Amino acid sequence: MPHRRPRSRDYQVLLKHRQYFGVEPQKLQAAAARIVARVAGLPPERARVSARQLQHDFGVDTTEGQPLLEELVAEGILALQPELPGVYAVTPQLAEIAAAKVIDPLPRERARALVAEACTLAGHVNGMWARIPLEIDALAVYGGYMSRDANLAELSLGIVVRTRPATRRAHWRMASKPDGARAIRIAFRGLDPFVHVRLVTELAALPRPFAVVYKGN
Repeated sequence: MPHRRPRSRDYQVLLKHRQYFGVEPQKLQAAAARIVARVAGLPPERARVSARQLQHDFGVDTTEGQPLLEELVAEGILALQPELPGVYAVTPQLAEIAAAKVIDPLPRERARALVAEACTLAGHVNGMWARIPLEIDALAVYGGYMSRDANLAELSLGIVVRTRPATRRAHWRMASKPDGARAIRIAFRGLDPFVHVRLVTELAALPRPFAVVYKGN
């Protein structure tokens, strides 16, 4: 059986003007698509690619291809098969790359503006959504925003919710907690397509590192 490393990141979105493993995103996606098409319909244990095939798919020679292979294996996109030297198992992550969207990135300046809008929205939810039995205890950013990258693939917002006190609830037509959570998600996702939302009940449930940008009263 091939040895599969744990995934270190997702590749559902590839950013223009950024190289992945030293390869332009469009070229990476096209090469991945060729490999995936070739193994389509095969059982997972037979979905394999040779070093020579990979070099052809990426349009590189042996000198360039070996470091590329090593990076793809290290990232878990290909898996070593010790019993078959020079042959690698194709993982679902390679299919993810083949189907990825190649998009313009989110500039950090725009991301900062979205964070400010999210904080304003959190205050509005707490102050005005009296028919929602939940309110926002804290709002945090995590993921790519915590890097120093000038351009981001997404803006990940962690929303910590708590039960709204009875003194701040409407006295009629209260929504259920699931409906309230759904409404909060929809509102924050509506800020921008780049916004990814995760609702939790405590900050410790968010991926680290994160930074709290809003705290409810």
